[in-house]
Amino acid sequence: MNNILIIDDEPSILTALEFALEDSYNVYSSLNVTEALQILKTKNIDIVLLDQYLGEYTGIEVLQTIKTEYPGVLVIAMTAYGSIEASVEAIKRGAYYYITKPLDINGLKILINKALDYQNLTNHIESLTRQIIEKDEVSKMIATSKAMNEVFKIIDRVKDLDINVMITGESGTGKELIAKTLHYSGKRRSGPLEIINCAAIPNNLLESELFGYEKGAFTGATQKYKGKFELAHNGTLFFDEIGDMDLGLQAKLLRAIQEKRITPLGSEKSLDIDCRFVAATNKDLADEVRKGKFREDLYFRLNVISIRMPPLRERREDIPALARYFQDKYCKLFNKQITGISHSASAVLEKYNYPGNVRELENIIERAIALSNGNLIEVQDLPKEVVGSLNLISTDSWIPIYIGENLEEVTKKVILATLEYNERNKRRTAQVLGLSERHLHTKLKQYDKE
Repeated sequence: MNNILIIDDEPSILTALEFALEDSYNVYSSLNVTEALQILKTKNIDIVLLDQYLGEYTGIEVLQTIKTEYPGVLVIAMTAYGSIEASVEAIKRGAYYYITKPLDINGLKILINKALDYQNLTNHIESLTRQIIEKDEVSKMIATSKAMNEVFKIIDRVKDLDINVMITGESGTGKELIAKTLHYSGKRRSGPLEIINCAAIPNNLLESELFGYEKGAFTGATQKYKGKFELAHNGTLFFDEIGDMDLGLQAKLLRAIQEKRITPLGSEKSLDIDCRFVAATNKDLADEVRKGKFREDLYFRLNVISIRMPPLRERREDIPALARYFQDKYCKLFNKQITGISHSASAVLEKYNYPGNVRELENIIERAIALSNGNLIEVQDLPKEVVGSLNLISTDSWIPIYIGENLEEVTKKVILATLEYNERNKRRTAQVLGLSERHLHTKLKQYDKE
């Protein structure tokens, strides 16, 4: 049932409304604003019935607070006949509608149901919008390397098969994006994609998030809650960081996957589920099985098809295109007019090892766009830990030095070649060569190259 909150400072009205609505909705009520805001904070309220006069507060003030902190909650203003102007003002400030006192209960129920239909439609539109954005994100997946082409070949072969898939790889390699690609490119694309991060939710809550629960199943279960299994029906359920799941819950998960049936907590009825299971982990699950930290039977049940996401250091060919994509993304976000990445900065980006993988590259570009004052991302715009970990002179860039050549002449060649390599960036040239900028300036003046 949907949750209704009534806010009115007249006890008789609260009692009458509670009695009239409690058979159709979960009804909460409050005589004061402070208590009402606490209910909104702790309960998943759908509709608020709000009186326009609440002692020291006005209905408009409370309405503005609700719409700011809980924009998805719909507010129906309640007002006396002589205060319709205030209700019209409430509509302008974001209220769904208003109803006059004395209240017509049948008319109120019709209005509440219309508001709930409107809310469901709005939520559905938002869900579709998110799916369109996610599909667009998937369609822009940037990868031309041989390693990623192998990943795409596997996806193409299994996207329409109801077969469980395990995605492995280091953090930041894009495992969730691969799960989305599997879903949106396959036959279940019109169904829901539900994602649950097994590492982000405490184990005592993870079971209820997965299986759902009935009202009264445990202390605090004030309403029925649909779990991820039920929500993913006819779609895909993605278990992110599956290696962090508790052993006890692993046994329940295995049974649900095998039987394609679940029982919500506190329920006596089982539900059939029809969804594809995709899991991801940055752990070596085979090793976790040997250590007794992961169930072997669950491992084999989920690991029917294995997709390994290569770290970015194994797909360096993709770095320039990824960097350009993130450059365009954050130029738009920060309203910056940056046209590209300098040759020397590109050399740094292509040589760095990226322990944080694609996610780290994105963070590096985001930071560079934010800090850059020019038209190009330069080496000095990159984090010091990235630049400092590299030898910026490419082994492909040679200068001729001969046995017996004058040492001063060798020094001149190295300085001038490094200066050109760094696109005449003197600060970076001095940094690479281990010179002070003053010393470099003196040398260039000596060579008449200032």
